[in-house]
Amino acid sequence: MRNLDMVTLRSFLAVAEQGGVTRAATALNLTQSAVSMQLKRLEEVLGIGLLDRSGRRIALTAAGEQLLSYARRIVSLNDEAVGRLTEDLYEGQITLGVPHDIVYPVIPRVLKTFNSMFPRVKVQLRSSSTVSLREALAGGALDLILTTETDVSPGGETLTRMPLRWTGAPSGTAWKTRPLRLAFCSFCIFRPGVLRRLDAAGIDWELAVESDDDRAVEALVSADLAVGALLEDSIPPHLEPLPASCDLPDLGDQAINLYCAQAEPDVVMRELIAMLRQGFAAGPAPVMAAAPGESVTA
Repeated sequence: MRNLDMVTLRSFLAVAEQGGVTRAATALNLTQSAVSMQLKRLEEVLGIGLLDRSGRRIALTAAGEQLLSYARRIVSLNDEAVGRLTEDLYEGQITLGVPHDIVYPVIPRVLKTFNSMFPRVKVQLRSSSTVSLREALAGGALDLILTTETDVSPGGETLTRMPLRWTGAPSGTAWKTRPLRLAFCSFCIFRPGVLRRLDAAGIDWELAVESDDDRAVEALVSADLAVGALLEDSIPPHLEPLPASCDLPDLGDQAINLYCAQAEPDVVMRELIAMLRQGFAAGPAPVMAAAPGESVTA
């Protein structure tokens, strides 16, 4: 009877979900060669090919697609069993604050994995602006926060950087109007920098909305009555990044930073922080395509 190794299954899942060997290696904190060796070992155990390496794109074979469903259930059951058998070791509550525009897709994946490992540790998620989250952390109301900022403050850690993009309605023309109509929440941390760049470029602007509700801002932009600015990976389907031909100033990028209230995080907090690091290092799950510079062979 041949046995499936949990480590090789995790590597296979990571490649399938992250879209390539390089991203999978980053998510698993392994080298690309180590992940490739584990995939090869899994294929040798089963005696079948799991990845189609014939073209520029890495894709699952029919057998790989079939294994993917089993692998998810096997790994999930393993994690559940380990979590249940060790759940009496760790219990408590962690309050995590995250700006709304970086909740998806990383945070749900992280919380699901964390819950399987620490089922008796309750994570309370609070979504708010970076300014409010920083204030809540300083006041002791939150244990751990993520922020979107131009730079990182003392005591923080930058997990990744994301481009900030002008956004508008699909095929919209609001970006052509002058003065340029803008839609931002009252406490949006992007707004001051965007206004400075417009002033430096000599572009007249006016605020089309004053609201603390992100949905009101998105509604105005999606109606093609104004433009906004969002992180590249957080643009919803009903909006789109404006083309380079819109002649608006480049907005640069933003740091996604992590701040912890504990000077020396305990073991549970360290695990959550490690998961957040890996989640944002890997980024959103892309299509199954080789990353630039990545070999399609595994």
